[in-house]
Amino acid sequence: MAFTIRAATPHDTGAIFALTYELAEYESLTHVFVATEAGLQEALFGARPAIEALVAENEGRIVGYALFFHNYSSFVGKRGLYLEDVYVQPAERGTGLGSALLQRLAALAVERQCGRFEWTVLDWNQPAISFYEKMGATVLPDWRVVRLTGAALERLAAGSGAA
Repeated sequence: MAFTIRAATPHDTGAIFALTYELAEYESLTHVFVATEAGLQEALFGARPAIEALVAENEGRIVGYALFFHNYSSFVGKRGLYLEDVYVQPAERGTGLGSALLQRLAALAVERQCGRFEWTVLDWNQPAISFYEKMGATVLPDWRVVRLTGAALERLAAGSGAA
């Protein structure tokens, strides 16, 4: 199977957005999916880009993507590369495309002198966990994601969060 991986361009936004929705369907999270294509365009290519993307093509059709950004580790003293999403359409899985996307990101992290390359995975997604571990990644058992959204975020911002 011949595929290419390249940096996303503004022309790719619609395809990336559609694949992001496919990922939400796969993860049974469409009920929290409120993103818009215009918002993704702004995040990727606006005046202050917040994320970067790679796309994977097979015969000119985008069949996978990775969204990523830089974070910083105060303990390592370096920035890191954080993978927000990686998705490959089901028909393309098992072809090496997912591995190639992660390898490209790892190479980018090394090139940019990052101290870490990390991401999260849902605890029920054993196929992904096994895939990541096979690539040499460690799933950290003692860390939990902490998140504020919606009304809870608004309350804390206004100074009326629970004490």
